[in-house]
Amino acid sequence: MMKYTMSMEDKENINKTPSKMARIAWPKAKYGVILAVIIIITVNTIFYWETITSFFK
Repeated sequence: MMKYTMSMEDKENINKTPSKMARIAWPKAKYGVILAVIIIITVNTIFYWETITSFFK
């Protein structure tokens, strides 16, 4: 059997962001979740507007 051992250089590069991606300002994950929820609610409201308003008539 052959064991694979990582050199120190490989261990340092495991969790690093790629150089092209490091320059992009990434938003926090919670803002993405909030944006996704707002988009889902908005789209569902547009598609089901008649059904929603029929409950109040």
